[in-house]
Amino acid sequence: MNAWLDSLLFAYYPYVCLTVFLLGSLIRFDRDQYTWRSDSSQLLRVGQLRWGSNLFHVGVLFLFVGHSVGMLTPHAVYAPLLDAGTKQVIAMVSGGLFGVLGFIGVSLLLHRRLSDPRIHATSRHGDIVLLWLLWLQLALGLATVPLSAQHLDGSVMLKLAEWAQRIVTFRSGAAELLVGVSPVFKLHMFLGMTIFLVFPFTRLVHVWSGFGTLAYAVRPYQIVRSRRLNLPAAREVPRHPGAPV
Repeated sequence: MNAWLDSLLFAYYPYVCLTVFLLGSLIRFDRDQYTWRSDSSQLLRVGQLRWGSNLFHVGVLFLFVGHSVGMLTPHAVYAPLLDAGTKQVIAMVSGGLFGVLGFIGVSLLLHRRLSDPRIHATSRHGDIVLLWLLWLQLALGLATVPLSAQHLDGSVMLKLAEWAQRIVTFRSGAAELLVGVSPVFKLHMFLGMTIFLVFPFTRLVHVWSGFGTLAYAVRPYQIVRSRRLNLPAAREVPRHPGAPV
């Protein structure tokens, strides 16, 4: 039963999530561009949003890049520079630090959306569900840090990285690598894939626009030519004595 469930969740479910993530984002951009926005509530209340949004974005962006590089880089690439145990310690310290920042940020955003009557009234159910998903995902990520400290040789980290690499390269045997891995890691991975699944149906689609703005750094210059208008010279109109100025 456990083997069948692992195959379902960690061999087939990832491809369902990635397919919905990519195709769903494309279809929403094509059909519902007017809904492609972050739906900011800044006009209703600024203070707590500034702290929560900045902390959340700094933490999550670092974690996203760190997970992508760490999980998808083959061990042979970084083996000449550092061993698996050292890499795991670096991941634990940096991931724990930025995970705390992201967790504090999303907690502030969630509290703000639930405690302010005006913001709560203008919030969709999907906004609140998404914040709870992100809150739980960051909490689970922080819970994996003490578990990782129990095996500092990096063995579990290598299994998780090999699982991710087999998924993206369409190789078999990915689910078998997770046999014996702590349920906390598995739940963290499952919830992360679920966030990709719901991504096209939430305000998270504005992340694509954030990455899209990087194209402006390499865009060609826009040439703007001035055009002089040959307008007739203004002439003074005689004013009747006593007329208001």
